Amino acid sequence: MSVRDLIPWGRNNGNQMPSVLRDDDRDPFLSLHREVNRLFDDVFRGFGSSLPSLRGASGFGAGWPSVEISDTDKDIKVTAEIPGLEEKDIEVFLNDGVLTLKGEKRSETEDKEKQFSERYYGRFERRIPLGTEVKEDQVDATFKNGVLTVTLPKTEKAQSQVKRIAIRS
Repeated sequence: MSVRDLIPWGRNNGNQMPSVLRDDDRDPFLSLHREVNRLFDDVFRGFGSSLPSLRGASGFGAGWPSVEISDTDKDIKVTAEIPGLEEKDIEVFLNDGVLTLKGEKRSETEDKEKQFSERYYGRFERRIPLGTEVKEDQVDATFKNGVLTVTLPKTEKAQSQVKRIAIRS
């Protein structure tokens, strides 16, 4: 066998194009699966800002404000980015193990001749299930430079329920 026999083009028909057939192209089920995935990707990619039902009633995305959650042995810390709002525009509630962030972003001006805007205005509400007991009377919330940080200390019972599991190799 020569090296020339290992090259996927130019062997029998003189065609100088590489073979582009993959194994899943030969299997009709894998090919169908790939085409359906591509169809769904194309359909949902076009929804960007045109479907309010996918973005929530307020026009904000379903995940707005963006949050970061850290869970340690002693507390849970929720950090939310809420640019363009002030402390008075935000409310924080804790009810039955669910942290709720609510607020409203209002337009600074009433410019009726505005031709185009990509900014969002309106009410928002984000509910975050905590999944553990917290000391409700010691919850602390701070707001600085458009970032809301809520610290929720865990109860002693919740702290004692944490069990570290050793990983074997």
